[in-house]
Amino acid sequence: MTVTSIDIDPDELRQAKELAGTSSNRETVDLALRTLIAVRRQPAAVERIIGRRFTPDQIDAPTIAPTATRP
Repeated sequence: MTVTSIDIDPDELRQAKELAGTSSNRETVDLALRTLIAVRRQPAAVERIIGRRFTPDQIDAPTIAPTATRP
């Protein structure tokens, strides 16, 4: 893992830690980066889902209804 030194606004870091429920600066920054990447990739994933074309055998495939189980 690369070690990087950056200046982060202490108030923003504090708020991010509170919102994320993280305890360390490193954990907070790691989560923020992973979240940013996921959020920015999400529209492309949605477009891939929307653009997917199904073959007739996929459209007419039988479905299996889940059985209801209660603990």
